[in-house]
Amino acid sequence: MSNIAGKAYAMNLMTPFKKNNVWMNRLLFWIARLPIVQKSAFRGLLTLSIIHYARWVIVGRKQLPWLGEEQPREKLNYAYMFFFSNFNGSWTQYIDSFSIALPVRLNLMWYKSVGKPGTIPETPFNQYVLKNQIWTDHYYSAYPMASSNDVKSAKRVKEQLLNLCENLDTVNEDEFMKKYNRALFELQADLSQMEPTPVVSLANEAIKKQTRLKNHIN
Repeated sequence: MSNIAGKAYAMNLMTPFKKNNVWMNRLLFWIARLPIVQKSAFRGLLTLSIIHYARWVIVGRKQLPWLGEEQPREKLNYAYMFFFSNFNGSWTQYIDSFSIALPVRLNLMWYKSVGKPGTIPETPFNQYVLKNQIWTDHYYSAYPMASSNDVKSAKRVKEQLLNLCENLDTVNEDEFMKKYNRALFELQADLSQMEPTPVVSLANEAIKKQTRLKNHIN
């Protein structure tokens, strides 16, 4: 599928909300960016190691691009929230993990979004996300076989290697060997081969996509 690259999945979500609620949504996101709020409010999000990237963007009804006279001007009734994310694992696993880790915060992030149910129970929220998801036409990943945890492991390995390379002229063989063995022991969970893994949700997504298409035709 075009929204999958190796171990990573790209999600784009576009949800409408009433124009009168734009200021409230902007205020909530401004508060969410305060350092003291980030430490407490998003602690659950930091536990989700499957996430590469997540971003919310609010676009007012007069902020969508107009390309010129050849494009008819649109009079939109709603503003929109765009949500972009890259993650590892299945679609269902990601949505369910978000719902479990940040149930109250997610309700605030999509405050007053049209048709949005609560994040719990999970099934209605999953259906809402599926209905508003924009399927990715092309998704490129520079390291498709690297999961989020693989990237973190690579960073730790690099730091240890740089540490081993320090003061090589002044360290004797025995001291270096002790330093090397200590680094090897600390990195034993980070030294592994990156292998492709099956995306378990492919069949499930294909079924849901066909269901959406049939519902649209009917």
